[in-house]
Amino acid sequence: MDRNAASALRARTEIPASAELALRIRKHAVRMTNLGGSSHVGSVLSMADIVAVLYGGVLRVDPANPGRPDRDRFILSKGHAGAGIYAALAETGFFSTDILDKHCSDGSTLSGHVSHRGVPGVELSTGSLGHGLSVGAGMALGAKLDGRSNRAFVLMSDGECDEGSTWEAAMFSSHHRLDNLVAIIDYNKIQSLAPVADTLGLEPFADKWKSFGWSVAEVDGHDHNSLYAILSTVPRTSAKPTCVIAHTTKGKGVSFMERSVLWHYRTPRGSEYDEALNELASDS
Repeated sequence: MDRNAASALRARTEIPASAELALRIRKHAVRMTNLGGSSHVGSVLSMADIVAVLYGGVLRVDPANPGRPDRDRFILSKGHAGAGIYAALAETGFFSTDILDKHCSDGSTLSGHVSHRGVPGVELSTGSLGHGLSVGAGMALGAKLDGRSNRAFVLMSDGECDEGSTWEAAMFSSHHRLDNLVAIIDYNKIQSLAPVADTLGLEPFADKWKSFGWSVAEVDGHDHNSLYAILSTVPRTSAKPTCVIAHTTKGKGVSFMERSVLWHYRTPRGSEYDEALNELASDS
């Protein structure tokens, strides 16, 4: 094997630093939901790798100056998984990790659904599903009109693709040729009370986005190298917004939470809490 081939092989097989960030996000999420008595831990665990790749090197953001005009915009449209974004922001220097222990407690700025109020690095309060892509499209269009290089990344749930507003935003974005807009779908295939396929089937999912004029990529949402390869090349196609369909596992990283609808709302307590942290510790 020549030197270039060996280098390429190492790049594909080495564990990126973002994987360590994802593990820390998962540990924080289990602890935060336990302390605050909140839920949606399964939703945080499914998206942790995506978030870690974004904050680990894709997003053009500055913890020392969160409001800088040339920053990329990131919106967590699946706002119920806000614990994961708070953890990512704290771990990357936007605020102290000590604040995470106050998540979802009375008087805390870290509400259960993600909020921008008093939280540096959060662009938009979300929670009512189906709004994030519309706002992200507006941010992307504004950047285009102003001649700025900002990109807008919107992390969505698969369940919110049931919403008509999502597809209105999809049409708007392709019409305005917003190649600085990226929709990332956490396709864990479980929504609030049942599998996505039983609630309102989305397939053929990629074909739908393509028919709306988007550049579409499908990826293993837990493979950091593949995620980085796709997300770091935006814009992917000139004059087209990008949709990244990330195939994930609900509850990823904690065996008894994986692929279980129970952990959309359940709070980790007692032996379940201990076991979850033990499993995550063994991944360190």
